[in-house]
Amino acid sequence: MATCPPHPSYPSAPTDGAPTAGPLRHAHWWQRPWVRYGAPTTLLAISGLVILALVREETGTEGFLVGLGLALLPVPLLIASFRWLDRVEPGPWRNLVFSFAWGACAAALIAIVANSFATRWIATATADPSSADTLGATVIAPVVEETAKAAAVLLVFLFRRRDFTGIVDGVVIAGVTATGFAFTENILYLGTAFGTDQLTGGSGIASVTAATFFVRIIMSPFAHPLFTVLTGIGFGVAALSADRQHLRRVAFPLAGLLLAMGMHAMWNGSSSFGEYGFFAVYAAFMVPIFGLLTWLVIWTRQRELRTVRTELPAYAVAGWLAPAEPYALGSMRARRIARQYARRHAGKTAAREVARYEAYATSLAFLRHRARRGRAGPDFAVREMELLAALWRRREAARPALDHAARITAPPVPVTAPPWPMPGAYGQGQTHGHTYDHGHAYGQIPAYGQIPAYGHPAGYAPQPTQYPAYNPYRS
Repeated sequence: MATCPPHPSYPSAPTDGAPTAGPLRHAHWWQRPWVRYGAPTTLLAISGLVILALVREETGTEGFLVGLGLALLPVPLLIASFRWLDRVEPGPWRNLVFSFAWGACAAALIAIVANSFATRWIATATADPSSADTLGATVIAPVVEETAKAAAVLLVFLFRRRDFTGIVDGVVIAGVTATGFAFTENILYLGTAFGTDQLTGGSGIASVTAATFFVRIIMSPFAHPLFTVLTGIGFGVAALSADRQHLRRVAFPLAGLLLAMGMHAMWNGSSSFGEYGFFAVYAAFMVPIFGLLTWLVIWTRQRELRTVRTELPAYAVAGWLAPAEPYALGSMRARRIARQYARRHAGKTAAREVARYEAYATSLAFLRHRARRGRAGPDFAVREMELLAALWRRREAARPALDHAARITAPPVPVTAPPWPMPGAYGQGQTHGHTYDHGHAYGQIPAYGQIPAYGHPAGYAPQPTQYPAYNPYRS
């Protein structure tokens, strides 16, 4: 969890020989930094203060503190899990902070106000408070809560589009938002349960607090993230669609949102299915769907690594990357070894530069992959040069570390020696058998500072001191 570099902001003037992208157009008032960051921060701060007052009034000070302490327990694990999924192309921390704050403050406030108003209105209209509570939990709450959480995913999708490139991004943003929402909701439920125990004298394992803790923190800490992840997958599919596929870009997020509402409604209504209804729904639906979605996001993560290994060799051939880098950048173990190598030999600053290099290279691979499929935007060429320039400025810090990581993690290559003796040949004069070595046999990994030379099929040319000829698609 060491670093999370932002996507490069392209300079308006040349830096270290980097090309310019031309003068920036005048931004609209809503695109100015003080509006883009000030307005959401103010909104979330006000929502946080209001939700804090409401929860404390509902649970009391002591109940609030007990609920806060217990509700915090699953949060680090859930955040770490979603962060692990996002390690291939880590998004900016500010997106995750915004998502968690939106879920914990804005979405929770919307849900409390809307659910209370709707339930009271139904109770007044039908004169049946018990039916109103059931209808509110199974119909009103899923619609209101999933819509409020989906708003965070939509905002990141619209205003941080460069950071939202696929299914994993949608899963991470949706999951972190739902984690924030569940955190606030757990404070309310656990604090209320503690207050009930204070009134009834309940204590120990038979208390309402213990039962609530077991159901919400031990058995189903993933419930809210599981619902909202379906919405995130819908937005992720939309992000992978071309701009001209308008129906697809609208239909999949809506379908994901409807599925999230349906699962949420089934979960909330499980208690009305009989004595063992909750456990039946948990075992028959929640656990299998959780396992299926976990497999899906891990498979997607592995596919992203394959995309990196597939797309980056074109830039290595053109001289922008060293020959060993596509392999190293397509392996999470090699990336970790590269950061550790840089930290040991050059300090934390070098390790951060290596992490940034890895993130920019991954973004470059995804950008080229979208372009080959006709899904890149009109700013593809400018964005590609931004990323290449960012890599080029960090090559001196990153290439030795990545080369070391590639040599450490490269699989052994079997080499069959000829049946006749060859003194001095590979294998130190070995005349038969197999020899295994890292990076010295067929498919060898070239040394740091060497790139394939055009017109030199038998060797390598020295690393150029300026940008290579820009032709990343030459094969």
